[in-house]
Parts: sequence; C-alpha cells; structure tokens
Amino acid sequence: MSNIIICEDINLSFLDVGVKTTVLKNLNLTVAQGESVAIIGSSGSGKSCLLNLIGGIDNSHTGLIKLINQDLTKLTETKRCQLRNKHLGFIYQFHHLLGEFTALENVMMPLLIRGDSAKKAKIQASALLTKINLHTRMNHKPSELSGGERQRVSICRALITKPSCILADEPTGNLDKQNSLDAFEMMLELKNEQNSAIVIVTHDNELAKKMDRTLTLVDGVLK
Repeated sequence: MSNIIICEDINLSFLDVGVKTTVLKNLNLTVAQGESVAIIGSSGSGKSCLLNLIGGIDNSHTGLIKLINQDLTKLTETKRCQLRNKHLGFIYQFHHLLGEFTALENVMMPLLIRGDSAKKAKIQASALLTKINLHTRMNHKPSELSGGERQRVSICRALITKPSCILADEPTGNLDKQNSLDAFEMMLELKNEQNSAIVIVTHDNELAKKMDRTLTLVDGVLK
C-alpha cells in the first residue's frame, strides 16, 4: 500500500517580539492510502498548523513534506493549488460554505474549479447529496439549512473530487452529539467507498477511537 503523505523531520517555529516559539520539532508522519489517522493534543499544540503544512497552505517549515510523492516545497503556488484540488479535501469545524450559492452549487464548486463541465458537476453533486438524503435540500442556501445539514454539505464538497486524502480540522466540533456522530459516520462511509486516507484533528476521543491510528501531538512531536 503506497503512502499518500510523508512528513520527515518537520520543524516549525514562530518569532514573536523577539521570542522564538517552537511548534513542531523534528516531526515525522506517514499516512498510507485508505488509512484513517486521528491527531489529538491540547489547544495550541500545533495540530492545525500541521494540517496546514500537509495541505500546502503554509510553507514556513523546514523538512520534507510529500503528497502523492511530490515535494510540496518544490512546487509553484499554482502547482500546489492544482495538487490540492485534485488530491485533497478539506473539512473544517465551521462549514465555510459560500452563502450566496445553494447546497448543490457549493458541492459542485471544486469540480468547476478543476475544469469539469457544469452539467457533469451537477450530476455528480446531485448524486452525492441524494446519497446522504439531502436531495430535498439541494436548492437551499446555507442560511436555510440546519447546522448538521451545513456540515454534511461541506463534507460532500470535500469528497466530491474523490481526493486521495481528506484533512479534517475539528469537523464535528460545532455540532451537538447526535449530529456529530451522524456527520462523522457519513464522512467515514464516503471515505471508505473512495478508499481515501483521512487525517483528522479532534478533541473527541470517541471519534478518534474509530480511526485506524490515534497520535498525540506533545511538545512538537507525534507520539
């Protein structure tokens, strides 16, 4: 089984008013195709920073990060964006849906960005929303959806491109317990169908236990 993500000797520090703060220290991580990994740790330990590095959103580190065998530090911003769009799906605590667009249009967006036709994007997005029983809500805007519905739409948007890996930062942290479980189970079901890997940052130990591996970020190192 091939590795989707490889992190080797990652170091990340910030300089604030002349004081250096080390966030990540010689950190190593590999994530295989189809594998699910939970990362837990205290607030401010650097979990979200690590996801941003893996996703190529932040490049202010030393060390090697490879996504699908491509070294992110050696790619132009345009190439990184193309790689993200093709191989990564992002899910956040807050849905970040575009308020002026319907649920269907939000899910279509990643396909349109990569150049698919509107017709093809609409067919695929409609099928995915129907699969998770949101077919009657497709033409509603985010403001007309419940919190659980909005997060399920955001999960569909992240998975519509059938990414090699999903990066999820507290994806159920803004939901009540039942909606949290429903959204998480849906995410795992779709992820398993597509054989995507997933790296999830969470404070919820119950959800973390459902993953293949749970790692704890302590003093800049995964244990």
